[in-house]
Formats: sequence, C-alpha cells, structure tokens
Amino acid sequence: MKRWIQSTADHFLYWLGRRSMQSRLVTAYIVIFFIPSIIVSNYLFNQIHQNYIADALKKSQFTIELESIQIQKQIEAMELAAQISISHQDLMDYLTLDREPETSELIDWNMGKFADFGLIQLGTPQIVHWRIFTNNPLTHEIWPTVFRENRISAEPWYPEVNERDGGQLWVLQQTDRDIMKRYTAEPAENQPKISLFQEINSGGAHIGIIGIEMLLKDFAPRVYTGIADDESQMALLDAHGAIYMDRGQSLLGGSGIMRQKVRELLREQPADAALQTQFELEGAEFLLISAPIERIDAHLLYVVSLEGVLDNILRSKQQIMAANILLIVLLSTITFLLNSIILKNLRRLTEAMKKMRKGDFHIDVPRIKGGGEVGELAHHFSKLIQTINELIAQGVRKQAMTKEAELRTLHSQIDSHFLYNTLENIKMMAEIEGQRTISDALTSLGGMMRYNFKWSGEYVKLRDEIRHIENYLEVMNIRFDEPVALITEISDGDLELEVLKMSLQPIVENAVKHAWTGEPPGKRELHIGAVCEEDRMQITVTDNGCGIEAAILARLNAELAAAGLRERLTGTFETGVRSRGIGLLNVQERVRLFFGAAYGLKVISEPGRYTRVVMTIPRMLLTGGMGEHANTLDRG
Repeated sequence: MKRWIQSTADHFLYWLGRRSMQSRLVTAYIVIFFIPSIIVSNYLFNQIHQNYIADALKKSQFTIELESIQIQKQIEAMELAAQISISHQDLMDYLTLDREPETSELIDWNMGKFADFGLIQLGTPQIVHWRIFTNNPLTHEIWPTVFRENRISAEPWYPEVNERDGGQLWVLQQTDRDIMKRYTAEPAENQPKISLFQEINSGGAHIGIIGIEMLLKDFAPRVYTGIADDESQMALLDAHGAIYMDRGQSLLGGSGIMRQKVRELLREQPADAALQTQFELEGAEFLLISAPIERIDAHLLYVVSLEGVLDNILRSKQQIMAANILLIVLLSTITFLLNSIILKNLRRLTEAMKKMRKGDFHIDVPRIKGGGEVGELAHHFSKLIQTINELIAQGVRKQAMTKEAELRTLHSQIDSHFLYNTLENIKMMAEIEGQRTISDALTSLGGMMRYNFKWSGEYVKLRDEIRHIENYLEVMNIRFDEPVALITEISDGDLELEVLKMSLQPIVENAVKHAWTGEPPGKRELHIGAVCEEDRMQITVTDNGCGIEAAILARLNAELAAAGLRERLTGTFETGVRSRGIGLLNVQERVRLFFGAAYGLKVISEPGRYTRVVMTIPRMLLTGGMGEHANTLDRG
C-alpha cells in the first residue's frame, strides 16, 4: 500500500511538472482553496457541534441545579419533622411509660397529645408517612402513628439505624409497602419512596425509632414527571447502585444497557464528586450530568441525547461541502482565464530579475498597469533595486569616512607623547609660579587632546563625552569675562549608555560661538539633559542665549531634515552645506549614517530666551547591564 501511494504521488508530480505554468497555477489554486475550505468548514461545524454541546450542558446544569434545590428543601422538611418529633415531650413520656396505660389515657394520647403531629403533615403534605416504632412492651400501637418495633426488625436497614447511635439514615426503596398490610395477601404498592430513620434515645437507652417517609414523585418531581421524553431523562442513584426513575420514559427506563453504562461512568468517579461527561453508546452520543446529594448518600442524574441535533448538523455540513466543491470548480475556470493575462506580466518581471542577477542594478522595472499582486510585486521589486543602490552608495561613503577617521587618528598619533610631556612640563611651571588658572586650563587641554587622539572606536560612554565637554568649556572660559556654566541633568544609569564619539562637542561649540553674540554681559548657562523612552534616548543641549530668528530656524531645521538623506560628494565633514549650523549638519549626517533616518537632530528656539538642540539616538549599552531596564543594540 505504501509503495502504491508513493508511486501514484511520483506519477502525479511528473505529470504536473510537464504541464504549463497556467495549468499548474490552476491546480495549485484548487489545492490552496479547496483544502482550506474543507478545513474551515470542518472547523466551523465542529465549533457548532461544541457550542451545541456547551449549551446543552449549561441547560442540563441549570435543570439539575433546580431539582437539587427542590430535593434539599424536601430533605430539610423531613429532618425538621424528625427533630420536632424527637423533641416533643409528650411523645417521649409515652415511649418511656413504666406502667400499663388505661384506656382513657390512650384515647387522650390519640385524640389530644398526638394530634399535634398531624400538623406536621398538614404543613408538609408531601410527607406520606410519619411513624414511631417503640420497643417498650407497656405502650400500645396507635395507628397510623405508633407501632411496635418488631414490625421493622426484619428490614435490611434496621441494624444500621441502631448502629448509628442517634444518627440519621436515609433509605431509598422501590416500593411503598404499608406495614399495616404486611401480613395480608394484598400486593405491595409500586411507588418508590425515600425514608428518614433516626434512633430515639432516652438517658442513653434505646426506646424507639422515628421514620419520616416521602414518595419520590414528591421528593424529586422532575425525576417522575410522567411526560414521555426520548431526548432526556432524570434519575436518582443510591449508594448501592440502584437507579430510581420514571420507567415510562424510554431513555433510561427502556434500556438496561444505558443504565449499566451510567453505573460504569459513575463508578470511576469519587463518591462525592460531580460528573459532566459525554459518551457514546451504540453509535449515539449522550451527555451525562451528575450532582451528588451528600445528605442522602445519592446522586442526581441527568442524561441528554444529542443524536437528533447532531444528525441535522451533519446534513448541513454535507450540503455546505457540496456547495464548496461547486464554487471551487467555478472559480478554477475563471482563474484559468485570468492567469493567461497575469503570466504575461510575470514573464516581464522575470526578465528584469535575470538582468539584476547578472549585476545590472540600473535596470528599468516594467510598469504594470492596474493593481493586484503582480503590480505590487513590480512596485516592491523597484523599491528593492532602489534600496540596494542606496545601500551600495552608503557603504562606499561609510567606508570613505572610516578611512578618513583612521587617517586623522594616524596623523594625531605622531609625536602625541611629545605633546603630552610638553603640556605636563608647562603645567608644572605654572604651578611653581602659582598660576593655578593656567595649570587647570592645561589639565583640561590635555584631557581634550587625549580624548581626541585616542580613537579606538566610534562609540563612547555618555559619561566620557560629558567629561570632554567640561574640559572644552574650561579651556574656552579663559576667553570670556563671564564664563559659561555647565549644568548636567543626567542619571547615573544614562551616563553609562553609548553615544557617537565627538557628537555632542560640535553642538556645544556651536552654542558657545553663537548663543551670546552681541548680548550684554550676564550669566551664561548651558544645560545638558538626557531622557530615555523605551529603545530611544533624547539628549538636549540648551543655552540661555539670544536665540534664533524664526526664518533662520526654519531654514536650519529644513537643512537638518535633508542632511544625510542625499549623497555626499566626499566623505569629509568640512564639505557640503555651508551655513551657520555647519557643525550641526555634520553631526546630523553622522548620526543618520550610523543609525538611520529615524534618528538625528532638531533645533528649538525662542528669540531672546533660549536655543535647544535635541539629539535622538538609539538606547545602547557599551558594557555590562543596567538591571531589568537595560537595553542593548546589535550594531552588526
């Protein structure tokens, strides 16, 4: 069989491989649409199936809960009747007589004191029998209330009642045999009933048993509805596995196999556990819901047939499957005709792709009139070629810039130790002469030189970049009567994040050169702050200078928006746009070159008050981590 399947599959694939593209597309269309339609149809009908079962289960649970509430009320009524009887002092006096009562006393007991017990049955008319069984030889039977205990001594439940030492015993029975007809030839009444028996003690001695009985048709009215129903049936199952039900209903009453199946399912469950299950019997599906009634040691059962509705669902499923097949045939025919038009455009795209594979990235992608998948494919193919060309140009520019940076680093390393040593000697001379200002300026200048000369990579910690700016301002403040005060508002965690080396210094330099031009002497402040939002970091450089006029600001932001998005003729930072913000433009191009067009600079200003430069870059860590809030960037 396996070999035959393999051989058939091979022949089919060989046949399909020799067909035209159009035929193969139609075949693929049939497979792609027919199989999912079958799967979706099956899924939907399975959902309908499950939803129906869920609804049936909810309705069944509601029905069985209502019946359980009714049963609990009857249980409480019977227990109340038993407790009232046991606590009745006149009854206890009669059961504990130590002398033979006179006839007048018996009449008084029957007509007077025992008359109160008739009110119990009037208040709860469902109680069919209220009886007291006594073992006191001095008492007399008072029908239909007081009887000799030897009338029930042969009952199977009698020993268990005495063993419970005053505890209650609930007994389910298939017939309501009247003990007053026990020795007659009359047949037993075929009415199932439930009985509550409890031993009566006085001073620790057994003096009798009380029995409260109710017919099951009154105790559990939905179990004995008397209405024929082939779709569902309710029943009671006692601790011995006996099922009490309306035998006029066919679901349980007419099927011994069904009753046996129900017993097996309940036998597998704990005695005090509820059960909700779906089972199959003789090809038909059923639901079984069971609720334990612990106080009487029994289960309330509800069996529901699913056969009728499931047959209707199956017929609907078959009809929709047939409609799907007809629809697939119609759509396949239409597709066969449309594919002849679509394939023409696909062949044109194929030729363009072949040229691109040979290295020609300046090809003209054929224009596809209209829309659709082929038109979208042509559009994205054109965008792909454009992106490839841009990446090639960007790679060339980045490589040129890297080479230039390496060359600058190489030049700066020439005699760097000589310069450091010379600065150190001049610093020592200034300290000897007591020129602390000159000594501090030389220290800052030396730090700047080391930062510039040590170019081991494109990225540094923000902490190092801020320190470089501090050195720069300390050197520049020598020139000013009013020094520039640097105020940083950056958390320790953000200081560990990475930035492009020398990306903030041009911004600060631009502020120092232009912020306070023509301004009267006053306090000069430069604020640097950093804020992280998810995977981005925004660094702001704000001065309290003269600001920028609105027209110049708009032109500057326009130049910044265009910077880095056009090709540069060279890789140097000194060429390109020539304007007041040349340093900002260079930083903008560098940020976008390394991080992309989504990042860069923006200038905000209010004339006469301040100018703020906002630099947005990815949030990156140089080494280590920052706890649960640390993010890293794979720079490739």
